[in-house]
Amino acid sequence: MKLLHALLLSSTLAMAAPNVWAQANTIPSQPHLLVKGEARRVVMPDRFVVKVALESVDMQTDVARKRVQANSERVMQLFASHAAVAGTVRADNLSIKPSTRYRDDKDVFEGTAVSRDLEAAFPTAVALQAFLADLKASREVQVSTATPTYSGEAHLRAELKAEAAAQTRASAKGLADAYGARITGLYSISDVAPSFAYGVQAGTWPAASGASYREDYAEGRALDRVTVTGSRAGAPGELLAAAPITYTENVYAIFLIQDGS
Repeated sequence: MKLLHALLLSSTLAMAAPNVWAQANTIPSQPHLLVKGEARRVVMPDRFVVKVALESVDMQTDVARKRVQANSERVMQLFASHAAVAGTVRADNLSIKPSTRYRDDKDVFEGTAVSRDLEAAFPTAVALQAFLADLKASREVQVSTATPTYSGEAHLRAELKAEAAAQTRASAKGLADAYGARITGLYSISDVAPSFAYGVQAGTWPAASGASYREDYAEGRALDRVTVTGSRAGAPGELLAAAPITYTENVYAIFLIQDGS
């Protein structure tokens, strides 16, 4: 029992920092094991987002509105012809407001500004490239891309949490068996790591023995942002390369234990 008590004090127990108790009092006073489970997956993005900002300024409001409407129709046609993902196409309502420019120490009225934002996602970088090649950007048609995403993120994160939870059970059993202890129940489980006075902080837990992960890509890293104004978006032979996205889920579980003897 003394050996078990020393083990708990040196490797899995410590006096909790004050903020730990704010985490639903997850550290029990009785003997326990605190273990971490980690699961990660590297996937390729399948949603390549493009945003198109339309704006026209004219002294005649209806003239500006018609130009924005005409540009909007052309962009929407390109979304359709290049197979933008259904459900990702979005067109904001028209915005109409006065347009002024600061000149000679005073605001000068330039006319009425009519604007509208459009957005869509394509399933591949190649499809996005084809769209950009066919879209003529100008002063009234401003184009930019957003960070690519993975459409199955929510489902994938749920799977990773389940894998990480299973890892905590295996880790706890291995530790308990190694020291002749017996797991009596699960006290708490969370995806937020507690912090301890002896220096183990959230995000600094060591990797499991034998595990090796290459951090070639930060989570969410993908193709660089592309902004095109005033010219055709895309040159012949140019390709947009997509980098993988790494998703990681951590689970921290506390198991109550007793001496197995």
